Amino acid sequence: MLELTNLDAGYGDLQILTDVDMVVEAGEYVTIVGPNGAGKSTAMKSVFGLTTHMGGTVTFRDEDIQGVDTPEIIQRGIGFVPQSDNIFPTMTVQENLEMGAYIDDSETQAAIDAVFERFPILEERKRQRAGTMSGGQRQMLAMGSALMLEPDLLLLDEPSAGLAPDLVDEMFDKIDEINDAGTAIMMVEQNAKEALRRCDRGYVLVNGENAYDGPGDELLADDEVRQRFLGG
Repeated sequence: MLELTNLDAGYGDLQILTDVDMVVEAGEYVTIVGPNGAGKSTAMKSVFGLTTHMGGTVTFRDEDIQGVDTPEIIQRGIGFVPQSDNIFPTMTVQENLEMGAYIDDSETQAAIDAVFERFPILEERKRQRAGTMSGGQRQMLAMGSALMLEPDLLLLDEPSAGLAPDLVDEMFDKIDEINDAGTAIMMVEQNAKEALRRCDRGYVLVNGENAYDGPGDELLADDEVRQRFLGG
């Protein structure tokens, strides 16, 4: 479904990624891990057209999407939940979900109902201003907004960042449910052990380059990966 090939990318004149290769198959759950500053979020943002392209290709369903405007990328079936500033805090939950489908002229209520079914707490608080909710609830709202157009691929940048420890497992469970329902996941995550335990495949980036890749359980069992990146 998604393929990054020999990707060079960064911001302005600053190159972050060098010859990065990644693949996400239809319905797959892929995690990107690595040390701070490794280029994890840059790789994800490059898919969504938010970086400076310096070389290589990004293809989605065998079509080159480099240079394609972000609204068109969304229309083609990719959703993105950034790590921060991912909701409209002064709007209600319902209004945030409606904004998630702003580029779709069709009736949105069915999509909202589907989000409420997946995240019941959002229906309970649909008239509440989003900025007054807890961190976990805001993150669920951000994911719900990204799901409004029923993307085939959902990009998640550090979904557990800032959450209380008792909410992290709940967040991962929700991501599992989204993937089990058929949506492919590409996720950058600081909680590397848990992310690799749950995903189909993982990529380890170091200094903007591919260092390791393979099934998540194999990376977890790799002594070198564990010692260098997972705390032993």
